[in-house]
Amino acid sequence: MKVSVILGHPYGGSFNAAIARIVTETLESNGHTAMFHDLYNENFNPSIPPKELVCDVSDDELVALHQQEIREADGIVIIHPNWWGQPPAILKGWVDRVLRENVAYTFPVGDNGGGLPIGLLKAKAAIVFNTSNTPEKRENEAFGDPLQRIWKDCIFDFCGVTVFDRRMFRVIADSSAEQRAVWLEEVKSMINNYFPAK
Repeated sequence: MKVSVILGHPYGGSFNAAIARIVTETLESNGHTAMFHDLYNENFNPSIPPKELVCDVSDDELVALHQQEIREADGIVIIHPNWWGQPPAILKGWVDRVLRENVAYTFPVGDNGGGLPIGLLKAKAAIVFNTSNTPEKRENEAFGDPLQRIWKDCIFDFCGVTVFDRRMFRVIADSSAEQRAVWLEEVKSMINNYFPAK
């Protein structure tokens, strides 16, 4: 299987980066191809140019590569921190520029975009790993966990990926090395479950 792995965190020493390493290592150990992208390291430009917005075609080679790979992906894994109940801007820009009409979704003939979309992604499953410094009780009571709705309903279901799982690791700021090791084992277990060895 080909699995698209997208990391959206600016610090290479972050727990997000550690999650990404475990994800790619586990996928490759299981005989799969990990199409890994560190958006910050690649200097991915999240800003969509006016020309690209109106024509749905990008002349940015990196965007074109991401679009090609997301079309081919049998699975998708996204890793990012919870910033203001949202993904970091660079990852939001990745969604805006990569998951475009006629790449990730389309509409029935004659529909101007106001109807129900037809998902085009062939990925069988999508997993999102998040980190947060907000305790779970406060997250749910005060904010309603917006990341769940964004990724599950607004993005993946819209694009035709109906098998979805997400894990939030918290509280990162005061977590111990032992706790992080346990969390990384959980990441490995989830990847083994959704993308087992051939």
